[in-house]
Amino acid sequence: MEIGDNEMMEQEKMEQQDHKVLEIAMSAGHILLENGAEISRVEETMERICRHFGVESENFFVLSNGIFTTGSQNPESPNGLYAKVLHIPVKGTQLDKVVAVNQLSREVEEGRYTIEQTKEKLEKIRHMPGKSFHMQVLASGVGSACFCYLFGGSLTDSMVAFAAGFLLYVFVLMTGTFRMSKITKNICGAALVTLLCILSCRLGLGENLSHMIIGSIIPLVPGVPFTNGIRDIADGDYISGAVRLLDAMLVFLCVAIGVGAMFMIYHRCFGGILL
Repeated sequence: MEIGDNEMMEQEKMEQQDHKVLEIAMSAGHILLENGAEISRVEETMERICRHFGVESENFFVLSNGIFTTGSQNPESPNGLYAKVLHIPVKGTQLDKVVAVNQLSREVEEGRYTIEQTKEKLEKIRHMPGKSFHMQVLASGVGSACFCYLFGGSLTDSMVAFAAGFLLYVFVLMTGTFRMSKITKNICGAALVTLLCILSCRLGLGENLSHMIIGSIIPLVPGVPFTNGIRDIADGDYISGAVRLLDAMLVFLCVAIGVGAMFMIYHRCFGGILL
């Protein structure tokens, strides 16, 4: 009886350890997916962690906004079965977290960390601070100015684009504290940028309105989701790729609506616009 009890206790410990490993893999996948990683990277990282810690019967099904996981060291034991679903809403992109989790998975594979240490590392990565408010608005302004210049704008146009891009991201970050829908936020942001550029042009602060507007709306363009959507489709993840492409195309449409609506409103109220 003692031998049988010992075997059962050992089996339970193994099952508990497997569950911890799968939880860690799910946590790593969650961080990757919500911060803009492509589907293949999420699956590869989760499989690498499980494989190192001896969980071979895992199955992962990753979508753009969810992870389905099952696994078991002993399928015949009902307590050994593991199944979990995580819903992960489509959010922004924080690539430093993606890089950190990716590096951690490789270090785990090299045997540098135990299960508990890996869990602690993932928690630290999850709570890594993002860029400060001032850094984000400054980067938006500088990016807008640089793109305006690259697209053919003058130095004056780039200065106006800097101011418009700066104010745009102030608007985006401030509205992030309210429950404003993504569609409304992008339409209003594009309209705001267009109005600022039109007024600047009318005041003689810019030379080419189209270059100023193009440069200023660049911070709204979802470059990473669009690229990852194409990569997911190329890797055969058609559902996830289509969802990400649809989300990116929706942003493009909202930006176009905001710019077009502001042009139409200004034209009806004050007359023609010089592009």
